[in-house]
Amino acid sequence: MRLRKGKGRKTDDRPEAEETSGLAVELRGVRRQYGRGSGAVHALAGIDLALPRGTFTAVMGPSGSGKSTFLQCAAGLDRPSAGSVRLGGTEITGMRENQLTELRRSRLGFVFQAFNLLPSLTVEQNVLLPMRLAGQRQDRRRAAEVLARVGLAHKARCRPGELSGGQQQRVAIARALVTSPDVIFADEPTGALDTGTATEVLGLLRQAVDALEATVVMVTHDPAAAAWADRVLFLADGVFAGGLDRGSAEQIAARMAALTSRTSAMAGVAA
Repeated sequence: MRLRKGKGRKTDDRPEAEETSGLAVELRGVRRQYGRGSGAVHALAGIDLALPRGTFTAVMGPSGSGKSTFLQCAAGLDRPSAGSVRLGGTEITGMRENQLTELRRSRLGFVFQAFNLLPSLTVEQNVLLPMRLAGQRQDRRRAAEVLARVGLAHKARCRPGELSGGQQQRVAIARALVTSPDVIFADEPTGALDTGTATEVLGLLRQAVDALEATVVMVTHDPAAAAWADRVLFLADGVFAGGLDRGSAEQIAARMAALTSRTSAMAGVAA
């Protein structure tokens, strides 16, 4: 089953996606600088990346490597200082804030460490929230479908406070899937979960890619989580420093240890 584009109300000035593109995410020469002069911080120092549709990519790196900034720029949550970002074939770099908001609501899905569910809403209402915010018809059948996919069809009328942490994260995944987005961005989605529950959540993300042809980009510090991805990309000092295809948790941990050691040594020399 192919992912469907969000069917939110269009405005005349909304850039159209190029349907011929086989890429879900494309960054070219992306830089992000905070501050000016000698005190400037170069969080991203020139990122080039092309991720095909229907893939699961994990991004790892030492503390301060630029992982969070990468995700924010790739997802349209922050604006690059230079370069271009395309999502689902649409150039988003020059979009106005209202256009970015519409795109995030209708064509992107998000899964965060903190779940970000609204406690006053039921599980079903939380899942339907992206449709409601995008001005789309709230499709209860679609909500039931994605809740069944994450094993929570029987919890539709519950409030988040009645669920375990793992169940709340499964609701967040269902919410991310409900609009059939071009890309799902996951920021440390298992960071607040125990090992067994984390495995269940990662299995759902993997299933979304394999069964629904979703595209997942996940930032994580955990080699075991990264091992669920098709490919792991390693960030260091704002640039990609290599990748690993279908690596085991042990292989990924070894690469991370070597990268952290090298980064620390370079920082020591610079000091």
